[in-house]
Amino acid sequence: MNPIDLNYSMPAEWAEHERTFISWPVQASMCYPGSHASVCEGYAGIIRAIAEFEPVTVIVNPEEAEQVRRLLDFPNVELMPIEHSDAWLRDNGPTFLTGPEGKLAGVNWKFNAWGGKYSPWDLDDKVAPQILERLHIDRFDAPIVMEGGSIHTDGEGTLLTTEECLLNPNRNPGLGVGDIEEYLHKFTGARKVIWLKRGLSGDETDGHVDNIACFIGPGKVLIQICDDPADENYAIAQENLRILEEAVDARGRKLEIHTIQQPPRADHEDSRLTLSYLNFYFVNGGIILPVFGGAAEAADRLAEAKLQELFPDRVIRTVDGLAVITEGGNVHCTTQQMPKGH
Repeated sequence: MNPIDLNYSMPAEWAEHERTFISWPVQASMCYPGSHASVCEGYAGIIRAIAEFEPVTVIVNPEEAEQVRRLLDFPNVELMPIEHSDAWLRDNGPTFLTGPEGKLAGVNWKFNAWGGKYSPWDLDDKVAPQILERLHIDRFDAPIVMEGGSIHTDGEGTLLTTEECLLNPNRNPGLGVGDIEEYLHKFTGARKVIWLKRGLSGDETDGHVDNIACFIGPGKVLIQICDDPADENYAIAQENLRILEEAVDARGRKLEIHTIQQPPRADHEDSRLTLSYLNFYFVNGGIILPVFGGAAEAADRLAEAKLQELFPDRVIRTVDGLAVITEGGNVHCTTQQMPKGH
């Protein structure tokens, strides 16, 4: 039996959370191991911000538990010792589902470190089932490689994704659009998939959608845009914008599209950093927004104001978006929400 057969589906991220899960960074697997201390400070800042709004469970390697506990000595945080190599729980953690009478379940996708980019990934592929086992939550094992950052749902049967990622042969070679859509239907309840073309320039995840576009309500999408035709993200955003303008959701609605300006380009050791305000994270009553400072200060203020305009009833809490971005992701990439069950 698949989740769809039992009336389970993937809720929207803005639905009420039971808690947030996040993994603690592991120095041995980092792109820049010398930055471990500063990256850990960045994670601590993200965790502290989320914990203002809801409980946080931190996945930590058992041998580091005591050290991490001292660093995270503030309320609403607990540790869950599970061996792991990488810290992007959005991608290797479970996708939580809600079912009849609010019962919870979780999807255990296959994980191959973004198309085999970072070996070994065997420990990370085992994290999701261990979380679900600890929570005593029913588990559905999906037979395809999938990362949580590659899909976004409106909670009403519509998913956003990109061709660049989900159709990449380094994930599920041999599977086409129809095959992928069928698996998404079975395991998330999606009845409609909106396929954008590409993700941000330089995104080593092969174009995760959580950096370029997201649902902000039923029938409403927010997309990050670029006004500089010389920037590679200009053409990427324009193409995705055209697709969204022509799309309808699972209920047949034309989409209400909102835009947010990208931060100025920033590079690290000759590589472009994947800076995105859309890598924000919904929490109960708030939004955790990465900002970048320096040359991005004006853009930061515009992004914060835009989200406050779109979500007048939520507190916008900013965190240092540069603290973890050199490792490849940001707030949304590090987190996984567990919806409120009954």
